Amino acid sequence: MRWENYLTRSDLLQTGLLINGVWLTKGRETFAVSNPANGELLANVSCATAADLDASVLSSHQAFLNWKKLTAKARSKILRRWYELIIANVDDLATILTLEQGKPLAEAKGEILYGAAYLEWYGEEAKRAAGDIIAANNPEQRVLVQSEPIGVCAAITPWNFPNAMLARKVAPALAAGCSMLAKPASATPLSANALACLALEAGVPAGVFNIIHGKSRPIGEFLCHNPQVRKLTFTGSTEVGVWLYQNCASTMKKLSLELGGNAPLIVFEDADLDVAVSGIMQSKFRNSGQTCVCSNRIFVHESIKEELIERLLPQISALKPGFGLDDSSTNGPLIDIHALEHVKDLLTDAIGLGANLVCGGYALPELGELFFAPTLLDCPHTDLRIFNEEIFGPLLALYSFKEDAEVIELANKTAYGLASYIFSRDIGRIFRVSEALEYGMVGVNSGLISAENIPFGGVKMSGLGREGGTLGLQEYLTHKYICLNL
Repeated sequence: MRWENYLTRSDLLQTGLLINGVWLTKGRETFAVSNPANGELLANVSCATAADLDASVLSSHQAFLNWKKLTAKARSKILRRWYELIIANVDDLATILTLEQGKPLAEAKGEILYGAAYLEWYGEEAKRAAGDIIAANNPEQRVLVQSEPIGVCAAITPWNFPNAMLARKVAPALAAGCSMLAKPASATPLSANALACLALEAGVPAGVFNIIHGKSRPIGEFLCHNPQVRKLTFTGSTEVGVWLYQNCASTMKKLSLELGGNAPLIVFEDADLDVAVSGIMQSKFRNSGQTCVCSNRIFVHESIKEELIERLLPQISALKPGFGLDDSSTNGPLIDIHALEHVKDLLTDAIGLGANLVCGGYALPELGELFFAPTLLDCPHTDLRIFNEEIFGPLLALYSFKEDAEVIELANKTAYGLASYIFSRDIGRIFRVSEALEYGMVGVNSGLISAENIPFGGVKMSGLGREGGTLGLQEYLTHKYICLNL
């Protein structure tokens, strides 16, 4: 791979570990990173040794002791500079992301920009991490609450948003005064390294932001059981999240987990269908369906189902899967062969149990091994694997309903509780249904109002980890109570 043909700044392409401000490559095993669109080898990235893991935590802890002493304003300036560097290098960062992850370049740029916004936001929030004075039960006492950074934090990030999900975790951690040790997904390590390269340039001190690569299980075990790692944040599968939860018990680590999803999207009979179709297309086919908040199950009132399908068909047909750097491409490949086989298996199961294949339903080998056509299924019942499992692919499964109570029951009929979506113009119904849905995120669009609400966290088996919005900073702070006797 001749990266100089694609990047303005080739120094953003780093293939090593970042420990204490130094990129380490020599004398280490490597793993291959390939372009999912065509299988081309992009780079060989270094794996961390046991000694590297020890060194990464040691340097993170030593850096934390100095970083936390900086004023919030000083940390804010560095985060602001980091944000500005990301904006200045958005084209190169998006190119790296597209080549290793597969999503179209325009979509990759969007990810870079909203990832950078976390640094801008939390850089400002750092100045507002105030303590408090609370009422004492003794008139001769005063009780002060002081906010302090929790310590060395570790982040395990996913491949579907390799830039933004890392920025989302690193920004509040550094703003709070913590150091961060990140383990990116092995499918997409280059975006994380490029982000870290700009962090160093922005003035983030050595060791405050370290990056390690390698096999997930031994690194996960190390992070869970190391007592100097005080908090672990993870975005990924529910299965892995449960395993991390169990393994962190030995050190009573603070955890933030954003896990799998099985999001319902409900279109009521009074919905603005143009708005609903646009919302379905965006929420289902973004990143070729490979997002945890994708609309996994589309529920449509039976009186408008046929009309909605008629409106969806030309929109789906207009999608153009292809190489991400091609301006005409709207959808990239799936991330690997396991993802492709999973989509095929779900489709086969659904059709075998009576689902009607409206369009799509086939691979696109002429484009590449991992491309699959955008697909629409009309499902007559819910006794299907596709109803219960996360799809993570460009497969839209549609179900009909009659009554509000019926669709609420169907929407909540899952172990997951990450995200949900409603389309209606009845404000009373919007409140009733959104309050009845057992999800931590409810996206509402009435055609008259448009809002996305991210409350404290999800319910059931999946939560947002409270890292969205202003609450994110609190996840990286601990609180010390100081009792003064007058």
